[in-house]
Amino acid sequence: MKGSTYRRCSCRDPKTGKELGSTCPKRNSRNHCTYSIRQELSPREDGSRRSFARGGYSSLKSAQADLDHVRALLGLAESDDPEGTELIAEMLAEVSRERSPLPGVEETRRRLNAGQNLIGSLTVSEWLDRWLAGKRIRKSGLNRYETDIRVHLKPRIGNRRLDRLRVSHLSEMFTDIRDANAQILEDNAQRRAAIEELATVPWKGVENRARRKAMKAAIDEMPRFRRITGPATRQHVKATLRAALNDAIGQQIITFNPAAHVEIDPVRKPKALVWTDERVAKWEQTGEKPSPVMVWTPQQTGAFLDFVAEDRLYAMWHLIAFRGLRRGEACGQPWSETNLDAYSLTVSSQLVQDGWEVETSDPKTDSGYRVVALDDDTIDVLKRHRERQEADRAEWGSAWVETGHVFTQEDGSWLHPGKVTDLFERLVAASGLPPIRLHDLRHGAATLMLAADIDIKIVSDTLGHSDTRITRDIYQSVLPQVGKSAAEATAKLVPLQRKTEAEKAARKAAKKEKAKKDAAKNAGQSKGGKPKNKAKAQPKANKKAELRKPKK
Repeated sequence: MKGSTYRRCSCRDPKTGKELGSTCPKRNSRNHCTYSIRQELSPREDGSRRSFARGGYSSLKSAQADLDHVRALLGLAESDDPEGTELIAEMLAEVSRERSPLPGVEETRRRLNAGQNLIGSLTVSEWLDRWLAGKRIRKSGLNRYETDIRVHLKPRIGNRRLDRLRVSHLSEMFTDIRDANAQILEDNAQRRAAIEELATVPWKGVENRARRKAMKAAIDEMPRFRRITGPATRQHVKATLRAALNDAIGQQIITFNPAAHVEIDPVRKPKALVWTDERVAKWEQTGEKPSPVMVWTPQQTGAFLDFVAEDRLYAMWHLIAFRGLRRGEACGQPWSETNLDAYSLTVSSQLVQDGWEVETSDPKTDSGYRVVALDDDTIDVLKRHRERQEADRAEWGSAWVETGHVFTQEDGSWLHPGKVTDLFERLVAASGLPPIRLHDLRHGAATLMLAADIDIKIVSDTLGHSDTRITRDIYQSVLPQVGKSAAEATAKLVPLQRKTEAEKAARKAAKKEKAKKDAAKNAGQSKGGKPKNKAKAQPKANKKAELRKPKK
């Protein structure tokens, strides 16, 4: 295909406005004209011509170098490879049109052989939109991805080219998020202080009313209260971007995933603590929880179940407390998967929230599909619950909503998971017990099973965990009595010869007491004039008799 370099003068006739071209009087001046190149490309599918053209070169040498570069790119496609020829021609036509730099020959060769896009102008924002549109997951998961992309990723890195995204760009993004957190905290503090100051201004009086009006106007101008982006959210943003870039690698759009190598603050999950007497006493004084995740003792769990024994959803509280079902699993448990005669139920669905809307969904993970064994007491509780539900069905008549769920509203319709949580918190507050979350009943169930020496694998399967390590790391909150028994059993395994100071003092006192008893016994035997030891007294008498004998 033809290609050439040529000189071009851009001077124009002041009267007509047309370029002077070769008639320009300054054309022969050394630095007056610039050089341009043009290279014919393969025609389009409709047969129309297209070419690569570029001007503004200061020397013939630089113009010829770019023309050679263009020809080298065209030579990457074999003569019997029409698809490759078309891809390169399209790439060069766009580079010419956008006036962007010529891509490297070796990089273009690699992309061509790997089947990747040659132009590489796809932005992060464009790819994230394409990736999200292709996801086939439940709606709540899609909404979480969409929030990460809309709130964090697009505003900060959306305009960057996907193939040029680097680890440093992501480090800057998370630094910006932390800086924004600091600003949000400062704004929230200022707004809170202004509101507190407003509350101190009296309502009566002209001056006070004017002052209140001015303060309200100032508060309205302040940023609204906002939530910061915590460590867990930042980790989720990173995970969203990493998943999207992994799919881009799978489609051979990029070859490197910077999200897999950026370092951000780790998430420190709160440890579950048991409500011991000491912690309860401090909570009663200060109202503070020692940890976001708290677990009741068996006695406290029993006190709560006794308190809610007449509640319409008592069977649900009982089931979660002893068998560790998740909130959504309990709300979505159908009677068809609850076999009271076989003393078991099968977890096969759940109710989840999408905003405030509720939808049915599969269990959280594959291991969430599980069979949960039931004890005699739980079977009796569920039977009584079923009888009560049958009575409600008869009372509502044709207005009854048949969902087939074990736990429902009064008319048989779905339970709203959010409302279930609110009801549980009200019941806990009314009971006077130290506060826990509804999910903490699940923690308590795991703790009770582990305290009862149930095998960790059985506990893990009952809870629906994919790995026993999850059970150990998250749910193994040791009850005080279990920890004491373990400590005593451990201490007895090591024989120690050392004595404590108390033991030494007791031993010394015992020796003194024994010495006193021996002395009293000996004194009693000496009172009658009898020798304490006849064997020792006899030689002394013989010696006195010998002294009385006359000497010969």
